[in-house]
Amino acid sequence: MRGGARAWIVWAVGLAAYTVAVLQRTSLGVAGLDAQQRFDIGASALASFAVLQLLVYAALQVPVGVLLDRFGSMRLVVAGAVLMASGQALMAFSGDLSGAIVARVLVGAGDAMTFISVLRLVPQWFPGKRVAVVSQFTGIIGQLGQVLSAVPLAALLAGPGWTTAFLSASGTGVFLALLALVALHDSPDRRMVSGAATTARQLGGDLATAWRHPGTRLGLWTHFSTQFPGTVFALMWGYPFLLAGEGLSRSTAGALLTLFVLVGMVAAPVLGVLVERHPMRRSWLVLGIVGVNAAGWGLVLAWPGRAPLAVLVALVVALGLGGPGSMIGFEFARTFNPPNRLGTATGIVNVGGFTASLTAILLVGLILDARTGGSAGYGIADFKVAMAVQYALMAVGVLGILRTRRLVRRRLAEAPVPVPSGGFSAAPTGKA
Repeated sequence: MRGGARAWIVWAVGLAAYTVAVLQRTSLGVAGLDAQQRFDIGASALASFAVLQLLVYAALQVPVGVLLDRFGSMRLVVAGAVLMASGQALMAFSGDLSGAIVARVLVGAGDAMTFISVLRLVPQWFPGKRVAVVSQFTGIIGQLGQVLSAVPLAALLAGPGWTTAFLSASGTGVFLALLALVALHDSPDRRMVSGAATTARQLGGDLATAWRHPGTRLGLWTHFSTQFPGTVFALMWGYPFLLAGEGLSRSTAGALLTLFVLVGMVAAPVLGVLVERHPMRRSWLVLGIVGVNAAGWGLVLAWPGRAPLAVLVALVVALGLGGPGSMIGFEFARTFNPPNRLGTATGIVNVGGFTASLTAILLVGLILDARTGGSAGYGIADFKVAMAVQYALMAVGVLGILRTRRLVRRRLAEAPVPVPSGGFSAAPTGKA
């Protein structure tokens, strides 16, 4: 019953819900300069919007994972879409900071419910040999939501204006909530799958067990290291950097953000196949992607003055690999955890990248404000200093990967047994 036409329809609806969630998540990035004018705020205050949104997202990942194990994907996807639509409607009419803050909290809460719920559908509807590739496609095709924010949403901001743009985003969310309510099924044989009711002690035990396994933590550090450079760029600072720092037009900046998504779409199936064929070399893929991201930013930061378009294209191509790379973190969670705690483990992994992202976004904003005195008159030199802070987080992430990888290899060498949930067998080589 898995992998047929019905499975692809359910997956397509889940993918559409995630795509719209990415649109809602990244909408503030293209509206950043407009938001500074609307609310009369500086860079650090603007960054606090995105940080708050990501903080809510990250803080809810483990609770949402527990709810996912209990109530299934369909109900959480619908609830998430409704929350995000409500937040965007509130943002459309907000004229002060308090309303905007509540709006971004709602968007962050709804966003937190969406991705891991859609990801949970994949092993329910597809055979194990397809899970890695379909999961990669889920994560990266969903990034088309960034194109929706960078092109049509940006056009609405530049034309009809703020209220029309955010109301349109809200209406899209309402439509996806209704579509998910009608079309999503948690499994081939049941519309809604509910896990057994558990006590707080049992929930705490599942969380502790998932966390204690070094494979889960390896997934977290994988997500931490690979996801944040692209998120910082697409969610908050890429658009202002390209416009105010590099002096590009809105159309050229939008084209680069579109290229960012397309690169990920091309890389995702390639990485999915590599993970399937070489499961014991996944961490080396991750470390290679971190190195490419570091090299991309290094080229731009070292370039005298504003970088030529070809160099910016190289940066965007490098950053585009981060999204597919971060999906390897969820493969670690699936490999080393049984189905009954997969939602919890996935939530733990997802905390990693968004914790790194909110930290980097806030630090970039603080550095820009410190250099410009809180004004919006950023120059390329200001952005270069601010963006360099990402190297500190990359270093932390790489150290986390190396440490947990060593612990995973030690455990596999001690007990090389088949892993559950369609995961990979622990080969006696002890490699991860």
